[in-house]
Amino acid sequence: MLYSEKVMDHFKNPRNVGEIENADGIGEVGNVKCGDIMKIYIKVDNNIITDVKFKTFGCGSAIASSSMATEMIKGKSIDDALELTNRAVVEALDGLPTHKIHCSVLAEEAVKAAVKDYYDKNGIEYDKTKFCDGNCCHCDKHQSSEE
Repeated sequence: MLYSEKVMDHFKNPRNVGEIENADGIGEVGNVKCGDIMKIYIKVDNNIITDVKFKTFGCGSAIASSSMATEMIKGKSIDDALELTNRAVVEALDGLPTHKIHCSVLAEEAVKAAVKDYYDKNGIEYDKTKFCDGNCCHCDKHQSSEE
């Protein structure tokens, strides 16, 4: 079988689908090659992500990756959310086919983009090296984690 039971479960029964009105941070990323687009919304209270929702246009792996990523950061601190890696998402899903690893990279990038938006909206200083500068799915930082 190509996909793990966890991938299929998060695809068929995605968690945290939707959008948050007046979100504290919104991250939207996309991959031109595959056409996937992910949008993650976060609500933050006392540096804790109290709610998170996502909207994803893409394949089953993209939806499963978004769903799992939101589950992994809900209730966590902003700093913990920034530590989320695509590798952690893949492991939590019990693996993804090699040609679908980019979906987990998008999930990581969408979370980081939402956190960056939260920082920007609130005038919070942050370490710019923790964030990609746009079309990140192809930057050197992620090439090694995709292999």
